[in-house]
Amino acid sequence: MTEGAIVEGRYFPQNDAKRHTISDLLSRYRQDVFPQKRSSTVYNQVYHLQWWESQLGHYSLSEITPALIVEYRDKLARTRENSTVRRYLAVLSHALSLAVEWQWVNENPVSKVRKPKEPRGRVRFLTDEERERLLAACKESRNRYLYLIVVLAISTGARRGELLSLRWPDVDLKRCTLTFQETKNGERRAVPCTGHALDLLTQK
Repeated sequence: MTEGAIVEGRYFPQNDAKRHTISDLLSRYRQDVFPQKRSSTVYNQVYHLQWWESQLGHYSLSEITPALIVEYRDKLARTRENSTVRRYLAVLSHALSLAVEWQWVNENPVSKVRKPKEPRGRVRFLTDEERERLLAACKESRNRYLYLIVVLAISTGARRGELLSLRWPDVDLKRCTLTFQETKNGERRAVPCTGHALDLLTQK
């Protein structure tokens, strides 16, 4: 049976699954994968991985079953929103998928675990009064860039990470556009910049 497993490529991954722990996997994930991710993504996932390591770090990969993942998924769900639980599962699933590529395990057990249903997002707009109060508070902030960033966010609908990664070569004052090089889906996009937001950039 062992010889047959070796021929089929099933024997050595099982040995690796017994030898490597979740802590081993997450350490390699931080070393190999984090440098390829945006800093804003890494910032959140550091805490996700720390939680998984504190809970499952001592388990060998061969001991990680869908039933075990379900147990800790439900533990997360007692103190966190469904959307947050999904993010915790996503980063663990990605790590285990890479473990399959590295031939440490034969399959990803998280792929067999049901993800909590994410609630539908709300459509929410600031009222004129809320917008005025927000901008007034930004003007009083010690951070001299906060007012500009918030005005740009309101004017363009850009995400925080997109705005914080913006550089002067990405600002075209003649064409009145901003080009975001780092977006959520990884594709570059340009948006119009007009009105008060454009005036503020012109003054810089």
